[in-house]
Amino acid sequence: MSRMFGTDGVRGVANTELTADIAYSLGRAGAYVLTEGTHKPKILVAKDTRISGDMLEAALVAGILSVGAEAVLLGVVPTPAVAYLTRKYNADAGVMISASHNPVQDNGIKFFDNRGYKLDDSIEDEIQRVIESNFAEVPSPIGGAIGRCSTEPRALDEYIDFVKSTISGDLKGIRVGLDCANGAAYEAAVKAFRELGAVVRVINDNPDGENINDACGSTHPEELMDYVVRKNCDLGFAFDGDADRCMAVDEKGKLIHGDYVLTLCAKHLKDQGKLKDDTLVVTVMSNLGLDIACKEENIKTIKTKVGDRYVLEEMLKHGYVLGGEQSGHIIFLEHNTTGDGLLTALQVASIKKQTGKTLSELAGIMKELPQVLVNARVTNDKKNIYLEDEEIINSIKEMEAKLNGKGRVLIRPSGTEPLIRVMLEGENQEEIDKMAHDLANLMLSKI
Repeated sequence: MSRMFGTDGVRGVANTELTADIAYSLGRAGAYVLTEGTHKPKILVAKDTRISGDMLEAALVAGILSVGAEAVLLGVVPTPAVAYLTRKYNADAGVMISASHNPVQDNGIKFFDNRGYKLDDSIEDEIQRVIESNFAEVPSPIGGAIGRCSTEPRALDEYIDFVKSTISGDLKGIRVGLDCANGAAYEAAVKAFRELGAVVRVINDNPDGENINDACGSTHPEELMDYVVRKNCDLGFAFDGDADRCMAVDEKGKLIHGDYVLTLCAKHLKDQGKLKDDTLVVTVMSNLGLDIACKEENIKTIKTKVGDRYVLEEMLKHGYVLGGEQSGHIIFLEHNTTGDGLLTALQVASIKKQTGKTLSELAGIMKELPQVLVNARVTNDKKNIYLEDEEIINSIKEMEAKLNGKGRVLIRPSGTEPLIRVMLEGENQEEIDKMAHDLANLMLSKI
């Protein structure tokens, strides 16, 4: 069997690729691996609003109960709520049923350990090993030793109280537009902002099981960008299906993506003396404009591979408090152990309230450089050609010299497809577009 777990849990088309049988197996194996030796372990289970969530939840819970563990159903809550509540309730593990920003036909299952962190590869591999062994060593208790299932009706409100507590003061006088993507934020985001005193205007907060992420939310913020201007909002936030990320929109209707949010939040934390070692953790795909802005503010940046798990790994290693991705997946490690869209939105709104500045002024700290991405389709055995061919190596050096510190060349082989991704950033869109295509074509000519 190939590896079940991807970069963010197990995902697939619900009922064909991610079946009830697989959910049951993951529940049974996951409960065994994550709670081995624990007396009557407790596992939290939550989901987003997609229609397949009920089916997968039932199967997953059956697997958990079959090894004698207790399952506590949280209902529809954001993914970061699972991370937080696993710690708050002293649970042995947490599970979120969601495919994040993916369309409704997809779903996924991701685990958190008892500290609220996503699992290491080694633990995921052990869960898969147990499944492939046909549960050889897994017990099947009987009678009173079988697990029980309960619900936790306070889960959503306790998460909302938590995110509200991460800012000082209130948000009275702020007019905010929210796009809840018909997903897991549809109650949490609206309640949190209203309870903090903000005037809330909301769209896409009527999930019907099928409309999650449908032309809305953080991957389709166009409706919110128009809505914020029409409703005269001070700012807006668009969440994805499980609300672990968000994109902001300023009062002029401009999209303020994760790089802007990271930069303005890093500056605010530094000004307060709360940015550990004056350091921000980002990925290699962050815009060069972020680096330039941070340098001007004497903020150091550390780059990781693409993926929030690598950002978190670097943050934990050195105790850094802020990190994230351009996609709006932002980690405030002082508050939560994973990306948290609602927490991020509240932080940004609070900074706007505290400073008295507009979001466009706050985001003006960073000037985004034009970026071009070209894919060169190659065979898997040729993915390192940019490191081996002298002409390609020299061409990259010449381009970097031409950009003269005001741009960059980034080559990234895809981990999932037979592609080399050629990305250029610079001040002149036309120039970098030509350079990117020339470089991609040079690679293709060598194959």
